[in-house]
Amino acid sequence: MSATIASEATLSSVLHASLGGSPPRIVAARGNYLRTEDGVDILDASGGAAVSCIGHGHPRVIQAIKDQLDAVEYCFSPWFTTAAYERLAKFLTDSTGGVMQKVFVCSSGAEAVEAALKMARQYFMELAEPQPQRTRFIARDRSYHGNTLGSLSVSGHKARRTIYEPMLSQNMTHVSPCFAYRGMKADETDEQYVARLAQELEDEFQRVGSDTVCGFVAETVAGLTLGGVPPVPGYLKAMKAVCDKHGALFILDEVFAGMGRTGTLHAWEQEGVVPHLQTIAKGLGAGYQAVGALLVSKQVVDVLSKGTKAFVHFQTYHGHPLACAAAYEVQQVIKDEGLIENCREMGAYLGELLKERLGSHKHVGDIRGRGLVWGVSIDHSSARYCRGARANECLQIEIVKDRQTKQPFPVTDKIAPTIHATGLRKEFAISLIPGGGVADGTHGDLIVLAPAYNVTKMDVELIVGRAAKAIEHVLGGQRDAKL
Repeated sequence: MSATIASEATLSSVLHASLGGSPPRIVAARGNYLRTEDGVDILDASGGAAVSCIGHGHPRVIQAIKDQLDAVEYCFSPWFTTAAYERLAKFLTDSTGGVMQKVFVCSSGAEAVEAALKMARQYFMELAEPQPQRTRFIARDRSYHGNTLGSLSVSGHKARRTIYEPMLSQNMTHVSPCFAYRGMKADETDEQYVARLAQELEDEFQRVGSDTVCGFVAETVAGLTLGGVPPVPGYLKAMKAVCDKHGALFILDEVFAGMGRTGTLHAWEQEGVVPHLQTIAKGLGAGYQAVGALLVSKQVVDVLSKGTKAFVHFQTYHGHPLACAAAYEVQQVIKDEGLIENCREMGAYLGELLKERLGSHKHVGDIRGRGLVWGVSIDHSSARYCRGARANECLQIEIVKDRQTKQPFPVTDKIAPTIHATGLRKEFAISLIPGGGVADGTHGDLIVLAPAYNVTKMDVELIVGRAAKAIEHVLGGQRDAKL
């Protein structure tokens, strides 16, 4: 066999993220580690994409999947139900104290967002006096809600939208995110900043026609495109008040932040608001099965119950028994092992260590997060931490070129992807989440940490040590002399 033919024979048939090569091949996963085919144990500090919240290979979840396989592996949910689906849905509605009354289980966060958009439209079509003119949604700049055409349309992340822009819905518009590090003026109080953002949302309702808007869509805690940014106190209440004023729905995307990641099962519990519609996914099934869900409030359920008594939407794999069984057992593990409490404690410790190790680095502008999701943001910015934060909850690392200007590195420098690739090398052996577009949708780099909820103090110390070494290897170890 010629060298050319041999080379072609070894090419992967997988359409990987990069056609220039294959990523490391994982042959085993246990606890907080991923083992590559060449024997390197990589510390999984990212949980994949903030998914593996109870670590890998948990015996209870594996057994639950096996038991479900012995019972019912699949049935079509529009025609049938299963004990697994009913049990998971009951757990989720009970976890909200009943304020969310129904659950639609699907296979991903993007699908949950699609379902939410459709549900919002159907709600207005089934009111006692239907409002068919409501076809629009308002979301936030630099947000991310998924990669399907509908969920990408409502997303505000410029870099991910650009190539598909001509195909995306024109019924979605965007307002500023709640991003104190870059958005709050130097002389503003939290209250003034919130009032300004609320007025911007009010102005957008008026601009597009307040009676044409189905709802406002926001991540309760911003995900990877901003790097775990918690809202300023009072922000979500103010946004919901604007929605209520105009009769629009308040839709919270907790695909990233929900199911315990930020220190409570539902991130909105910390904000004193209840959404009309809520999406969840990543921490729901912890990666053991592909699963997401839409939670529907009593207000919306009541309208449908008086109308068609049906949701005009379904999917081949919605309510999949294996996914429901896995997700339910994941949630029982989280409860039985006290992992939400551990998430709060270890999240605070993680934030402290990150600030100690990287807080004065000349290229670290901000460290922010909540619970067990923390971000290192990379740009040219000053070290101004998130204002209005609860203790130990609002920190991110924004990696910067100049701490005084907040100008981001050019996207062509590929700072965050380089740090990610460096971390995977044997001498660092850590998986980090790279993010981009934090400054303007295109430029501005992030490194995000999202370890499993059951990490120990020793795990946290190891994560910070390895992450810092990878970051310092790429950016140098210089500290800002002005601090």
